[in-house]
Amino acid sequence: MIELAASILAADFAHLADEVALVERGGATILHVDIMDGHFVPNITFGPPVVQALRPITKLPLDCHLMVENPDDFIPAFAQAGADMMSVHQEVCRHLHRTLQHIVQHGMLPAVVINPATPVDTLVEVLPMLHHVLVMSVNPGFGGQKFLPLALDKIAHLAELRDEMGLNFRIEVDGGVAHDTVAQVVEAGADMLVAGSAIFSPGKTEQNAVEFLKLARAAGSVQVA
Repeated sequence: MIELAASILAADFAHLADEVALVERGGATILHVDIMDGHFVPNITFGPPVVQALRPITKLPLDCHLMVENPDDFIPAFAQAGADMMSVHQEVCRHLHRTLQHIVQHGMLPAVVINPATPVDTLVEVLPMLHHVLVMSVNPGFGGQKFLPLALDKIAHLAELRDEMGLNFRIEVDGGVAHDTVAQVVEAGADMLVAGSAIFSPGKTEQNAVEFLKLARAAGSVQVA
């Protein structure tokens, strides 16, 4: 199943509840929340209070992407706030297996993120633990960046590993995924598509989501065939 994970980083924060309602009507099935600490990445975004504020206004799962230097310190607070999924960067987790266990123990679905320069093979040992792998198709820290084609090979490699190992983890991709890139991303093997700038736009958000998913699912049908 190909899903749209609408990234609220591109939403109008002054009308966040309305923005969430629009992407829901457009077919989004996940809300993606980018957590940035100003250290691992230059930007600073959301904390647990924003997740807590989102929780009562939507039934969609909240997919929290931790772009922080010490993810273990934040796991309990985001779990308590209502996060459903949590992804942590391979690049900052000294004890990745332990961190993933920590996420599971707090009732969330675990995931790992890899930056553009991080090889897929660094994840082989933990793939059986994961709900999904998030492939960054831009360097993390800012929305609205241009898609990096090197991500396509990484997505395809993950899809091959999933088949070879008999696993069922999802493959998520984040960064520059828009109407003109979504087909190739799906054809490579991704099935959770993070999109923000391509979706949220005054007066067009719902229709953007509908059109995005139509393109994605058409590409998925071709891939299956």
